[in-house]
Amino acid sequence: MKTDAEIRRDVESELQWDPSIDDKRIGVTVQSGVVTLTGDVPHYSSRWTAEDVVKRVGGVRAIANDIEVRIPSSSARTDTDVAAAAANALQWNVSLSNTPITPIVKEGWVTLKGQVSWGYQKTAAENAVRNLLGVKGISNGINVISNIKATDVKQKIEDAFKRHAVLDAKNIEVDVASSTVTLKGHVRSWQEREDAVLAAWAAPGVIGVDNRLSIQ
Repeated sequence: MKTDAEIRRDVESELQWDPSIDDKRIGVTVQSGVVTLTGDVPHYSSRWTAEDVVKRVGGVRAIANDIEVRIPSSSARTDTDVAAAAANALQWNVSLSNTPITPIVKEGWVTLKGQVSWGYQKTAAENAVRNLLGVKGISNGINVISNIKATDVKQKIEDAFKRHAVLDAKNIEVDVASSTVTLKGHVRSWQEREDAVLAAWAAPGVIGVDNRLSIQ
């Protein structure tokens, strides 16, 4: 088991190592394996990247991302500009062709509304607008519509877990109710926790994933 001091050192080193983010204005504190990120970054994508970097570090049990997005004047965009860019990004994404998704922008915050048939499309929509200039945050209000039987969803997810070489699924319990998947049990790392969620979202008919997996 790593100490909090060791986890903090590893997180800071990983942030310094990753060339896609400037770590100079990011603070790191750790308590009982819970990492809190503070400071500010110039783009929303950098805030997300910092969190993603921390997930790679062993021993991290949870993350509190308190980093603020402070967009410099050179990158500032009006809500109209951001909305137009988001609409184009969604339209040009091959995963989202013919899906009725509407971006609503207020003070740089993008809210996504609409309906899709697959969980991965909901994620794809958020990814499509994350790196746009002027975006301060995203609320993903897209609904996944499904008529698949819960028993079919549960079996497909369990089968997928068994196929994934990087995922130790023996301690994961899958429950499905009204096409919402609940994952219980424990995994070895934050990355395994994320992989389990991605595998669950990939199953046809999943409209939500409640991730209750703990890291041991």
